[in-house]
Amino acid sequence: MFNRKGKKLEQLNRNQRLGASMITAVKPNHPISEAFRTVRTNIEFSMVDGTLNSLMLTSTGPFEGKSTVAANLASVMADTGKRVLLVDADMRKPTVRNTFNLKTNYGLTNLLTQNEAQTMDMIRYVPEANVYVLAAGPKPPNPSELLQSNKMNDLMKTLETMFDLVIYDAPPLLSVADSQILSRKVDGVVFVAREGIAERPNIIKAKDLLDAAEANILGVVFNGVSKDHTGYGYGYGYGYGHEED
Repeated sequence: MFNRKGKKLEQLNRNQRLGASMITAVKPNHPISEAFRTVRTNIEFSMVDGTLNSLMLTSTGPFEGKSTVAANLASVMADTGKRVLLVDADMRKPTVRNTFNLKTNYGLTNLLTQNEAQTMDMIRYVPEANVYVLAAGPKPPNPSELLQSNKMNDLMKTLETMFDLVIYDAPPLLSVADSQILSRKVDGVVFVAREGIAERPNIIKAKDLLDAAEANILGVVFNGVSKDHTGYGYGYGYGYGHEED
């Protein structure tokens, strides 16, 4: 039964609106939520002498949870009073729309390919997580070229005037060139590596790609750590499998 204040109903609605991976919004007191707040603090410390208006998250390959980390990090960043936008820059395998249960087929691709597309028309506010979201939009045939375009440069500058922090959820580094291109355009890069999946040679190779792009690597989030290591565990995944409708 729901109590008179409707707290259980409110929690149920929030769970239905957000994907199961949005633990910082659904369960803000969970140890994992506190871990994300620690990541937030470490990022802020790493930029104490610089300005952080844009941030990119990536990984070596699929199934490392970088999209989940990006979404939860955006939520805890917004908890500090910042106006935060999460951009799904993974136009090949987008996930942000599903994470926030957005009912839209428009997004970043439209802004980069349609002159008449208006930026704020493509952005959605998700009150349950207190973040603004720009979905990837329709899958284009040339994501790398779009990210490298002058139009992307102009859009990024525009977004930084509209928001305190823009977080880009980018594809895995070893899969495509997209993240290496985008890493040159943002203030900082956070690398996500999942225990049991990320292999040392691939991590080194991915770091070399970021170094070649002269990216500002802020640090690494070691994801999916077992209970034996931390006292708790949390599993989430990321797929670059077959195409879905």
